[in-house]
Amino acid sequence: MHVFITGGTGLIGSAVTKELISNGHSASILARSDASAERAAELGAAAVRGDLSSADVLRSAAEAADGVIHLAFRNDFSSPAALAASVEEEASAIDTLGRILIGSDKPFVMVAGTPAVTGRTATEADPLPTDGPVGGRSVAVTRALRFGDQGVRTSAIRLPRTVHADGEGGFAGLLANFAEESGICGYPGDGTQRWPAVHAQDAAALFRLALESAEGGTSWHAVADEGVRVIDIAEVLGRRLGLPVGTVPEENFGPLGPIFATDQPASSQHTRSALGWTPTRPGLLDDLESLTR
Repeated sequence: MHVFITGGTGLIGSAVTKELISNGHSASILARSDASAERAAELGAAAVRGDLSSADVLRSAAEAADGVIHLAFRNDFSSPAALAASVEEEASAIDTLGRILIGSDKPFVMVAGTPAVTGRTATEADPLPTDGPVGGRSVAVTRALRFGDQGVRTSAIRLPRTVHADGEGGFAGLLANFAEESGICGYPGDGTQRWPAVHAQDAAALFRLALESAEGGTSWHAVADEGVRVIDIAEVLGRRLGLPVGTVPEENFGPLGPIFATDQPASSQHTRSALGWTPTRPGLLDDLESLTR
């Protein structure tokens, strides 16, 4: 199968591209820069020059492919306005890709996030939250899943807030960034809130399984660690970075503060049983021990 991938050169995307190629598929990757095009070539994929705002490029590449995986997102968390613009850009791109695939029976695998459910562990049956600073991303994915009724084999891989590899990535990586900037490895609240996590290579295997066999309109959880306490994450990061650890105001994390403060454990029991997905890579705390900043 030849697969068109947006975001195919980042931490997660590189793992997905490698997973596809090592399992007999080929790939073309949306590349918005020379560096991205070079990285695509290193991964063994063709580069398609453009970005999420290049509607004509998206249509042409998706139409020429046997399937599409969408991962790209302009991670601009510098301000609420910048984040809103990133969400709007992605929503338009998802709609463009979904519409060009109508009636094709091609797989269209999208990225989403695991939901937070008050008082219990989230499952694949729970709806995505549509409020908050990134709620628009859930709106776009939920809407696109309905293309499953129009001849598109849509599925959503819900990633936990931390997708990691070699101690980097996701919310844990952002926590490390904030720590280096502020001089303290801080966390909001008392740190008992839990974050789910998965290794990038385990997540990549699930993207491939969904591409190959998931039915249209379905959602899956790429969760290996159901919930790691933020205080435990901070303590490992503090030791690796040589910084003190402690609670800091939620506002220190900008628009991500409310999400950082939320208890959000998630299960992948249904995903494992239905798609045969078995995570095998190191868990988050073990992987953070390899952080070498």
